Formats: sequence, structure tokens, C-alpha cells
Amino acid sequence: MSLEEVRQRIETIEESYEFFLAYAAQGLTREGASRSGGEVRRFLERTEEALTGLADAMASVVDSEGLEPPEPYRDMIDVLRRDADATRAAVRMVLAQDGISSQLIDNLNASIHVRALLTDLFLLDEVLGGV
Repeated sequence: MSLEEVRQRIETIEESYEFFLAYAAQGLTREGASRSGGEVRRFLERTEEALTGLADAMASVVDSEGLEPPEPYRDMIDVLRRDADATRAAVRMVLAQDGISSQLIDNLNASIHVRALLTDLFLLDEVLGGV
């Protein structure tokens, strides 16, 4: 996995979160109630895809870029793995619902797991910016 591919995954997750914030603000009771309602599943699916294997992709970048010393990066990747897995579980649960209301997305956005993941990604993105 290349550094650019990891950056693309991070961008996808961040873009989805921004979409989710706007979706939550609409006050929709079901996903078909607006144009963005039809898009919410697509953003959730893209998020799930970006989260799948994210920690392994990051580990690959640490190795391929020769980031030294590797231990702090590996420790952070362990944190990223836990947060990405927890967020992915929440996203999958939301996707399993017949209808996705603004309130459901608002609750997903507020999840400590999503917030922890975003903080991880902001930190890693900043560190990778120097690579």
C-alpha cells in the first residue's frame, strides 16, 4: 500500500464525516426524504471500504517509507486498528438499517469511536505530511 493510497483513504473518511454532519443537520426522519438521503448509504459504504484494512495499510507505509524509529508508529497503528475497527462496526450497524435518519447519523457522528478515529487520522495525516 502506498502513501498516496493511505492519504486517499483518510480523505475519503474525512469527506464522509463532513457529509454526515450536513446530513445530520437536515432533520430527516428517513433517508429518502431528500436528495442527500440517497447519498448517505454511498458515503457510509465508502467509509466502510476506507476503514477496511486501514491499519495494515498504514503499517505498510511505515515499512515502505522506512519511518524510524518504527516502534512509536507501530504503537499508534495499534491504536488506529482499534479505533478503525470500532468505527467500522458502528458504520456497518447503521448500514444494516432499513432507513437512515438524520438522528441516527448524528448519533454515529457523536460516537466516541468515530471521534477517536478522526483524531487519529488528523494526527497521522499531519505526521505523514512530513514524509
